[in-house]
Amino acid sequence: MTRADAFHIERNPALIRSQVLENLRQAILDRRLAPGQRLIERELVELTGVSRTSVREALRELAAEGLVTAIPNRGMVVTSVSAEEARQLYQVRSALEALAGRLFVENAGPAHRRALVRAVEKIDRLAAKGAPLLAAKDAFYDVLFEGGGNDALRAVVNGLHARVSVLRSLSMSVPGRLEHSVRELHAIVDAALAGDADATAAACAAHVEAAGRAGLTALAEQE
Repeated sequence: MTRADAFHIERNPALIRSQVLENLRQAILDRRLAPGQRLIERELVELTGVSRTSVREALRELAAEGLVTAIPNRGMVVTSVSAEEARQLYQVRSALEALAGRLFVENAGPAHRRALVRAVEKIDRLAAKGAPLLAAKDAFYDVLFEGGGNDALRAVVNGLHARVSVLRSLSMSVPGRLEHSVRELHAIVDAALAGDADATAAACAAHVEAAGRAGLTALAEQE
């Protein structure tokens, strides 16, 4: 597959907007579009094969997610996350996910507990194949937050999702991080099934803190 093929959009009018948005978002998460890189509409039109309007709409949505930033006299660039910004994001995420774990134990019913087990089992299967895990981990967290039953917490986390996704993708690139991550998710599930709110909260926080150390290491190596 050529670089252009990776960005090119299928000619289905109903799906063009979502396809170009997803392709560009994934390119940023994969760092094929690097932090600080200028995003020139004309070049993106050529890469994707869609109209300038579709590209502009996608860039507007990516800006709302925090993945791209409008810079005066430069236009749109891929957002760069500094080590200090990353540290702060991980701090917030650790606190929020610890609360999510605690609320899951307090509020989740049997169906949510079964769904959490299925979610971590899917992660196991993908990890065994060496397949990407971020989408499956998103599904795991969807169950965790849904079972917690706090819509306000979920909305706050969703607001951070895009910026955190860049760091999550980066942290998972650190050798050995995938295996550790899977074990940490199992610790969350084990504590939740045992009905131990304190242990579940601690396991959620520990998972984020370990991811934070890996992400900061990866950021430092790229400087």
